Amino acid sequence: MRTREGGRIVEETAVIARVRAGEPEAYAELVRAHTRIALRAATALGAGADAEDVVQQAFVKAYCALGRFRDDMAFRPWLLSIVANETRNTVRAAARRYSLAGREAAFAEAEPVVPESVDPAVVTLETERRAALTAALEKLSEEHRLVVTYRYLLEMNEQETAQALGWPRGTVKSRLNRALRKLERLLPDFRPRKVGDNRA
Repeated sequence: MRTREGGRIVEETAVIARVRAGEPEAYAELVRAHTRIALRAATALGAGADAEDVVQQAFVKAYCALGRFRDDMAFRPWLLSIVANETRNTVRAAARRYSLAGREAAFAEAEPVVPESVDPAVVTLETERRAALTAALEKLSEEHRLVVTYRYLLEMNEQETAQALGWPRGTVKSRLNRALRKLERLLPDFRPRKVGDNRA
């Protein structure tokens, strides 16, 4: 699997082999390549202000489990499944849920929605659309919220989503279809962006 890290390609299999061969500093390449998506995932799944701590802990757990990582798997979905588990543990341990407004604001800060050069009216519409989508996602069951988050907010393809969630691809398809039907009822104008399934 090849991943971009600051404009260059990281050959994940080769990096993982180096770490397993006793070169732990090579793991930093994987951390750099996947930190941004891991932060987006933790934030979108409800970690709020704890997102950085969640991601740091997830990278530590992934490093410790690297010996059990299967070479035929992609690293990113495997890592994001650890991020999701760590997020759930953090939220439960804190015995509280972050407010909808706080989660929406944190997610907006984590990933700018539109460039600053865009017309302010467009920015306002996009912000309102994001807030409406976040509110609608809160009304879905956890499994439906997870599958929509992975497929559309994190832009993972179907295979990656299945791997990250530990579900068969057929389960991903059926739960995603049900989740999208519910979102369409809640948000009549909702049209998710297509995410390609031709990536390795």
